[in-house]
Amino acid sequence: MLHKTRGIVFKTTDYGESSVIVQVFTEKFGLQSYIINGVKKPKAKITRNMLQSLHLLDMVVYHKNNGSVQRISELKNSPQLQTIPYDVIKSSIAIFLNEVVYKAVRLQSADENLFDFMFNAIEWLDHRQDGFANFHLLFLVRLSRYLGFYPEQTSADADYFDMKNGIFCRYKPEGLYYLSPPHTQNFRALLLTNFERLGSLKFTNDERRYLLQKLLEFYTLHVEGFGNIRSHEVLEEVLG
Repeated sequence: MLHKTRGIVFKTTDYGESSVIVQVFTEKFGLQSYIINGVKKPKAKITRNMLQSLHLLDMVVYHKNNGSVQRISELKNSPQLQTIPYDVIKSSIAIFLNEVVYKAVRLQSADENLFDFMFNAIEWLDHRQDGFANFHLLFLVRLSRYLGFYPEQTSADADYFDMKNGIFCRYKPEGLYYLSPPHTQNFRALLLTNFERLGSLKFTNDERRYLLQKLLEFYTLHVEGFGNIRSHEVLEEVLG
């Protein structure tokens, strides 16, 4: 049976001489794997270039509830990304976030709220001309809400954030996984902003780098099998 659905490309893997298997987070079915034949042929209707990380899709797909690999009838990039593939900073952000979502989002059932968040965030980054240096930090914070470990907010006089328990507190937590001043205040500022006000956050490169390191630790604590993220090193270098 044919179904229409939007999708977000997570990962594309070569399969045979001219085919690929692409993992797509779909609006209607969650994370699905699709085999696409002939993408490397000169006259292919669906090309490898259309399946880059975090590209946005309109698809018509065949779907079987018990099928591990599905098939696509029609596919197009919609909306077609205008700046992310060509801007070195935006493309570095996209590569990093793609690695994160590939490891963190494993739902094989629909989650339209999560899908809408990711789809709209990618569109926002693509349209934004400036003020997006902290986009990846806010994206990680907001994504944690849909994954079930969004931080609990407390009063502004809490000096520490306990990453293991996901709470702000006035006294230093036991163990190694916490934020302390001034990083606690920077983290709280992230929680209190949105994408439209993102440009007002003025973090130094060192502050941004430290927050990213701690956010990845936060994900490691709360996402089973999250492991190491490699692309953040390239992103940090690009951001300065």
